[in-house]
Amino acid sequence: MAERNTPWTPDDVANRFEDAAVTARRLPSANVQGYFNAWPTIVRCQWEMLATDERVVCRFPPSPKDVEDMLEVMLWVQWLEVEQRHLVWMRAKRYGWRDICTRFAIGRSTAWRHWNQAMALMAEKLNDSRKK
Repeated sequence: MAERNTPWTPDDVANRFEDAAVTARRLPSANVQGYFNAWPTIVRCQWEMLATDERVVCRFPPSPKDVEDMLEVMLWVQWLEVEQRHLVWMRAKRYGWRDICTRFAIGRSTAWRHWNQAMALMAEKLNDSRKK
């Protein structure tokens, strides 16, 4: 873990979770080795390509530092209960509060309160580990 001179705040923890979610999204997809497609590539005309739903997504791979930070954040998740983990990751992936409330069958203010408690717990744990 990188040394910090300032204490962790819940906002810092939330920002690190959002960065970790973005980094996880930018990782290359994991393909199973040994399987391949024997079908020929379909060559489409320009007007056919415009009508398809397939989009070529060009994501730049994350830097090694981003991946290290993401793995560090994933270690922090072990301090939380399973439901808190789901809530924190849903919020880090920028799900709306409505979707989160539907998933957990709770009200918006209750979901926000649970999320704040999880962020505060992690900030407290990080500050305690920094003092050691």
